[in-house]
Amino acid sequence: MKWSWILILFLSSCDTEIPYKVIVYDDKIEEVSVTTIDSNLLLKVENIMTSIGLVELISIDSTVKIDLKYGTSGNFMGVQLYDTLTRLFLQKNVAIRLSKSQRYLDSISPGYSLLVYDGVRPRQVQQEMWDALDSIPVNSRGKFVSNPRNGSVHNFGAAVDLTIVDANGDILDMGAEYDDFREIAFPKYEARFLKSGELTKQQYQNRKLLRRVMKYSSFYNIPSEWWHFNAYSRNKASHKYQMLLTESGESMWFKIPFKTDSSSDSLTKPAQDAIN
Repeated sequence: MKWSWILILFLSSCDTEIPYKVIVYDDKIEEVSVTTIDSNLLLKVENIMTSIGLVELISIDSTVKIDLKYGTSGNFMGVQLYDTLTRLFLQKNVAIRLSKSQRYLDSISPGYSLLVYDGVRPRQVQQEMWDALDSIPVNSRGKFVSNPRNGSVHNFGAAVDLTIVDANGDILDMGAEYDDFREIAFPKYEARFLKSGELTKQQYQNRKLLRRVMKYSSFYNIPSEWWHFNAYSRNKASHKYQMLLTESGESMWFKIPFKTDSSSDSLTKPAQDAIN
C-alpha cells in the first residue's frame, strides 16, 4: 500500500518559507521539496509546547525519521486527528534518551534509523480514539487505546510509537502494521504466532531488534503493541510532567495514584524473548 505524508520537521526562522520534509513511501523513505505555511502558527505551537517542558524531537536529533501518523488520515481512524500539532514533540529527557537509542541502532546496524509515528498526544485526541473503539468492551479497550479518564503516557509526552528503517530506507517487516489491533501485533503472543508460522523468524528478529534498541535507553514495550514504548510508567510520568489536554496548549497537573496503573501501560518482558 502506498501512502504520501507531508510532515513539517523544522522551523528555521519566522519567515513565511518553512522547510518541509515530505515522506513518500511504499515501505521506503524519500525526502523532497519545500513549501509554505503560516510560520506564526508554528512558532505559537512551539512556544506552547516549550512552556510545559516539551521539545521538538529533531531539535535533539535530526537523524531520527518522523511520520506523524495522526497528522494525516493514514491511521486506524481514517481521519486527520492533529490539526496544529504538525511536528513531533516529547519531554526533553525522553527525546535525549530516544537519541541515544538512535545512535546505538546506527552503531549495531549502520545506516539504520528509527522512524517515529507519534510522541506527545493531547488527551482530547485520546478521547476521540477511545470513543471510536466503542464496539470493544471498556475492560478490553485499554489493550488498544489507554482510557483518557486516566490518561495515556503519550498525553504526558513520555511515550513513543515507532519502527525501524534500514540503510536503504525500507521499513522493517514486523509482521503486523502500526495500529494493527489483531493479536499478531501483541508481543505477548509472539511465541504462538511463531509456532503457527504466521509470524516469521525474520519478523520476530526485527521486533527483537526494536526492543533491544529501545531497552538500551530504558524504554519498555507493552504487551499489546509492538510499536509502543514508554519512558516511564503512566503514574510516574504524571508526577513528573503536565498532561497536554488540547492542541491549543491547555495543560494541567494530573497526578495519578500509583495503585491505579493499568496493564496497558505496564512493563512487559515477553517470554518469547528467550526464543532464538
